[in-house]
Amino acid sequence: MTHRFIIADVFTDRAFGGNQLAVFPDGKGIPDALMQSYAHELNFSETTFVLPPRKPGHTHRVRIFTPHEELPFAGHPNIGTAIVLATLGKQAGRGGTARFVFDEDVGTVSVSADIASDRSYAELTLDGGAEIRECGIPRAALARVVSLPEDRIGPRTPWMAGIGIRFCCIPVTDFSSVATAKLDVFAWEQIFPATAWARQIYAIAGDFTPGAKLKVRMWGPSVGVAEDPATGSAAAVLAASLAAALPDRDGHFTWTIEQGAELARPSFISASAEKRDGQVISTRVGGGAVIVGEGSFN
Repeated sequence: MTHRFIIADVFTDRAFGGNQLAVFPDGKGIPDALMQSYAHELNFSETTFVLPPRKPGHTHRVRIFTPHEELPFAGHPNIGTAIVLATLGKQAGRGGTARFVFDEDVGTVSVSADIASDRSYAELTLDGGAEIRECGIPRAALARVVSLPEDRIGPRTPWMAGIGIRFCCIPVTDFSSVATAKLDVFAWEQIFPATAWARQIYAIAGDFTPGAKLKVRMWGPSVGVAEDPATGSAAAVLAASLAAALPDRDGHFTWTIEQGAELARPSFISASAEKRDGQVISTRVGGGAVIVGEGSFN
């Protein structure tokens, strides 16, 4: 049986930027093991398989695989999958803004997608905020992990947080420190063993004030991603974490996130969180995507 896939570059407005994604728009009948084999063969950060929903009120079930394992949630796969499905719908004569309610292992993920000839854009919405924990790892050890001098860690205290996927968030002093950081895999294996609550490393620099621009990098060797060009799930975690730390009890707060330049795949992510009565009640991540090709496995 032939299984068709479509390739999109996500969190970019041009081909060969952003983060690569393969979408199987009809994943029915593909065994779990074969899904994982396809994801491993394509070797993108993630590959998605679209299936009928398991629950009423959802439009599709979306399963997300890295080259090594299935994930409960990820950002750029939702953005890219929505734009691919909306584009297929437009080709079928429906067009316009498409709204999806994806059934995923993390729960319900709502995504809106606008398709245009010059730029396609999608935004996902998650209810609630992030689970946030203290990091508890000395700055000297974190500096070893990202191959930077200890005085480049901070000034904000590192923390851990997750929405489906968990990250160790490491603020560094400036954009240059993010650009020159390098994952020390040996140090990472020692300091972030398999039992660690969070193992993905997320380096961050910039002005944390709402409306500001941040520069980030993400390394995820435990899920088979040496370095990610654009990480929507981490962007959601970052926005939810920063909003939770603000003194404001109510409001909608947005940050612009740059990632991927060091991999020659520049990416741009909009991430926001809404607070009500002092609690983060929703998190949003948005960006563009470009369809660049398609293929099939026989």
